[in-house]
Amino acid sequence: MREEVAALDIRDVTANWVNAEVLRSQIDERIKALADLAHTPLFFGRLDYGAGVQEGQRFHIGRRHVHDGDGDPMVVDWRAPVSQPFYRASRKDPQGVELRRRFGYTGGELTAYEDERLGEGGEEVGDGVSRLIQAEIERPRVGPMRDIVATIQPEQDEIVRSGLGGTVCVQGGPGTGKTAVGLHRVAYLLYAHRERLARTGTLVVGPNRSFLHYIEQVLPALGELEVGQATVEELVAGSGKVEVRGADGAAAAVVKGDARMAEVLRRALRSHVAMPVEPLMVVRGSRRWRVPAYEVEEIVRELLDRDIRYGAAREALPQRVAHAVLVRMEQAGEAPDDRVQDQVARNAAVKALVKAVWPVVEPARLVWRLLSDAEFLAEHAEGLLDAEEQKAVLWEKPPRSARAAKWSAADAVLVDEVADLVERTHSLGHVVLDEAQDLSPMQYRAVGRRCSTGSATVLGDLAQGTTPWATGSWPEALAHLGKPEAVVEELTAGFRVPREVIAYASRLLPHMSPGLAAVRSVRAAPGSLSVRVTDGEGRDAGVVAACRESLGREGSIGLIAADARVPALAAALEAAGLACLAPGEQTTPDVRLTLVPASLAKGLEYDHVVLDEPAAVVDGEPDERTGLRRLYVALTRAVSGLVVVHSAPLPPQLAA
Repeated sequence: MREEVAALDIRDVTANWVNAEVLRSQIDERIKALADLAHTPLFFGRLDYGAGVQEGQRFHIGRRHVHDGDGDPMVVDWRAPVSQPFYRASRKDPQGVELRRRFGYTGGELTAYEDERLGEGGEEVGDGVSRLIQAEIERPRVGPMRDIVATIQPEQDEIVRSGLGGTVCVQGGPGTGKTAVGLHRVAYLLYAHRERLARTGTLVVGPNRSFLHYIEQVLPALGELEVGQATVEELVAGSGKVEVRGADGAAAAVVKGDARMAEVLRRALRSHVAMPVEPLMVVRGSRRWRVPAYEVEEIVRELLDRDIRYGAAREALPQRVAHAVLVRMEQAGEAPDDRVQDQVARNAAVKALVKAVWPVVEPARLVWRLLSDAEFLAEHAEGLLDAEEQKAVLWEKPPRSARAAKWSAADAVLVDEVADLVERTHSLGHVVLDEAQDLSPMQYRAVGRRCSTGSATVLGDLAQGTTPWATGSWPEALAHLGKPEAVVEELTAGFRVPREVIAYASRLLPHMSPGLAAVRSVRAAPGSLSVRVTDGEGRDAGVVAACRESLGREGSIGLIAADARVPALAAALEAAGLACLAPGEQTTPDVRLTLVPASLAKGLEYDHVVLDEPAAVVDGEPDERTGLRRLYVALTRAVSGLVVVHSAPLPPQLAA
């Protein structure tokens, strides 16, 4: 297929060199999309139909469509309608499928297959998942996150194939595959609505760069190369043209992230509009045209009442004023046309009026003034923020200018909000928002602006919320996102984390997220959990020993520790001759150990995890609930085994 594309002769089909360059670029992109991926087989399943419309037909299912030299399909794209029974057919509902075959690979080489006979006399795969699916889940992880296209389960497939028109929120505990489901949903939507999304764009929003590096190869492996990735901080800093160089305390960040700040900012922006006190006098040739102040005020108030964007209203004002002048010209017997109205709108007197009545506002400068000037903040926060909340958001030492300000991540979101009040933010066709439970209401609004005319896939787990402003409920979060009608789906079956490990971590749930159901793991792995006690002096040596032992097994190893413990552990590993990576760096066969601060562990996964001092992870957070949630995240990063090493007593909620 690559050779066919590369051999295309475009000399006779392009009218000029511009068309030729565009077509050549498209051909290059097509060749790039058809590249072979090492260790990635072209097909992973087969469907044999025994009844219905497809009776007697056989289809191989793969990551992308493959055809032979005559154009006949050899492998059907997993996203095609004919592939759907591979994921959803069952003994109770075979959907015409007589036999479903799964293929197993080792390093790209076909090594196994497994048949399920779904027709008469067939038997379902037993409780849990098939042996090949389990083997695929447990296959050692080296490098970035893999796709799950060969192992998608029926409840996951329903979410993946849901339509573009609606927003879907997926609540899923550790190991339920919510991130993979979100990424595969993007791939499916690009397949089903390619032209529309090619025009409007798609974006994946993650919690940090380490996480985005980890997942960045999933979509290219599925043949999708044009999906953007960004953190919320990168989105808002770019739009507001501010650089994040500072940080807020918890109290200030909570108030700045509160949805009430949107109304404070709106009031502050609209306060720049001033009512005229003198009539407008427009001179054209030998004639003078007078518009009284009260009539200009009516025009201004009408624009305010329409509540349109500040910038759009400012652009409309000179035309509205010019129209009032034209009415007077017509009353005097003249016959002005649209060109005359445009000329009047550009008249020096009209420009001066607009500048005085509806001045240009720079978003960063407005937020700078709001956070620097206590009186200005009090005026516009009246009835919204109390005195303590206003004090919390004010800068102790206000910078001399907006350019000199050390903006925090929460400040950048405020600037982005004002920028949208001035000029509407461009909307994409679809946005995937992962680890959404950690966003503040104002951050939800910022993401929602990027898909105001499109749809979204929201992924998260309320039990893993580790910010002081963490989401309390999905309906509340979706309202801030601007998608209150979104459907909330829950994934409860865990495939990644062994049953013994998830049961141990779930001891924390009643103390941090009461009422939230524990994940039901389908994988039993006796011996996957080990809890070891060391003395205080030898705790680093105990951690190093556990890492060395884990390196004796296949796959990736993650050493997770409280952020404050990372420097000491890095020194201990170096002294022991154990090389390690930072989160986001790609593991290799030679270096498989990653040292992970607990604050960056969310969303990552490793074959084997060594967890250092659970009590230190809890104590590293501002409150116990957040600390327990951070610990819950750290405990649930393992695929095959977890070793907990501690010298201090375990948190009582875990030791119970």
